[in-house]
Amino acid sequence: MATFLGINLFGLSGQLLVGLINGSFYALLSLGLAIIFGLLRIINFAQGAIYMLGAFFAWMALQYFGINYWAALILVPLAVGIIGVLMERFLLRPIANEDHLYSLLLTFGLALILQGVFTQTYGSSGLSYAIPESLKGGTRLPFMYLPNYRAWIIVASLTVCISTWWAIEKTKLGAYLRAGTENPQMMQAFGINVPLIVTITFGFGVALAGFAGVIAAPVYAVSPEMGSNILIVVFAIVVIGGMGSIGGAIITGLGMGVVEGLTKYFYPEASTTVIFLVMVVVLLVKPAGLFGKEA
Repeated sequence: MATFLGINLFGLSGQLLVGLINGSFYALLSLGLAIIFGLLRIINFAQGAIYMLGAFFAWMALQYFGINYWAALILVPLAVGIIGVLMERFLLRPIANEDHLYSLLLTFGLALILQGVFTQTYGSSGLSYAIPESLKGGTRLPFMYLPNYRAWIIVASLTVCISTWWAIEKTKLGAYLRAGTENPQMMQAFGINVPLIVTITFGFGVALAGFAGVIAAPVYAVSPEMGSNILIVVFAIVVIGGMGSIGGAIITGLGMGVVEGLTKYFYPEASTTVIFLVMVVVLLVKPAGLFGKEA
């Protein structure tokens, strides 16, 4: 057994891998929340349910229609994004000028409805989704065994997160998007369809959760509770990174996953609360979050 200063390197490496995998999902879900809140000022409490919906859609696509993992990776986020577009257009837009609490309560109610429907239909026990054949197996590294699918989760998550950050922060489309949400009257004067921008942005934000659900399906049991179990943690991560900070959501999501993994190794009893402890400390020191801006 490889040890260094009394530390089991195999055990530590394994927990770091688990932390990176969890952090990959935290980053994707936090990014979606940060986009929706940062650009649209909508508190989307249904993000966890959408994540669950993505996993169930992938499972149903395979079971009922024979659609494999790689096709589901494209089709499911599109389907979830369309659902998000309909949510924004017919449910959230009518209350767009009301207090933020209204959107929180509405999306929270939607999350409960979705969870209840899937629990009633499929039960609360988890459903299995097979790892695609091309990603089975793994690689033996000096201090750990790295399953190919786990490595794919990290690569896929980082690719999507960094591409999204670049598109929003560094492209002309992203500039239109930011301007349309910060000063909609001016953009409409220039002939920009601001309501369409808002709808597409919301749809893309929830599509990220759908994508996370698809890549989570082969790792975690596909169950109605999988969204509610992760949502509170993701909201804490968004607060730590700074509400609305795109880059902060990505960095904090990955970082908190690693912190959680290290805590599981060194002090397992605190692993379920460490993220919330960090949130409390950050709010006391920097209420706007690590990467947020003061109002």
